[in-house]
Amino acid sequence: MFKKLFSYIIPVNIHKQNSSISKNIEITWANGELVLDSKNTNYSYGSLQRILRKGLKSIGFERVLKMQNILVLGVAGGSVIKTLSEEIKFKGKITGVEIDSEIIKIANSYFHLDKIENLEIVIDDAFEFVLKTKEKYDLIIIDIFQDTTMPNFLFEEFFQNRTCFLLKEKGVILFNTMCLSEKENSRNKKYLENVNSELFLARTIPRVEDHNELIILERK
Repeated sequence: MFKKLFSYIIPVNIHKQNSSISKNIEITWANGELVLDSKNTNYSYGSLQRILRKGLKSIGFERVLKMQNILVLGVAGGSVIKTLSEEIKFKGKITGVEIDSEIIKIANSYFHLDKIENLEIVIDDAFEFVLKTKEKYDLIIIDIFQDTTMPNFLFEEFFQNRTCFLLKEKGVILFNTMCLSEKENSRNKKYLENVNSELFLARTIPRVEDHNELIILERK
């Protein structure tokens, strides 16, 4: 309790761990809440939870509540899953795909992700998972980072088309991106230009928490 109270003055680190995939992982009390960070950015809770909550609010909590099947690509500490479960009270199936098994162990220990009954965690590469899955989803949340870097495959036309194919009728993609340079702004612009406007409505929520841009694709 003292560490939690003291964190309103200065962040208090309580756990550090190296991972072969995520490199440096830290659990910190910050402003009275536990957050999961990499070396240079927030991975779960804190600002990241605010970013994805804003995206879900834009889609509509009531709309999300009526969905049946949600896919989360990139779980980390599971902050968006906690928003779905605890704030929206989503009762349908949540499938979380995370490549780093170590980070899931931390999420279970510190954030009790394993207590969410309607959540299935799959340890797999997101690219491989979307190739293999035969399910269709009402909502696909893409939130994949390696520290401040996003894997290139996320913006390739093949991956974009495959995730769009996995959507049910009226399904939605919520894609959290980080833009730190003009090159990354251009990358996002190209991604949006590749959207099939006959099948999808595309919009953005720019500059969420300074450097994040949310891309929302809605199947017509």
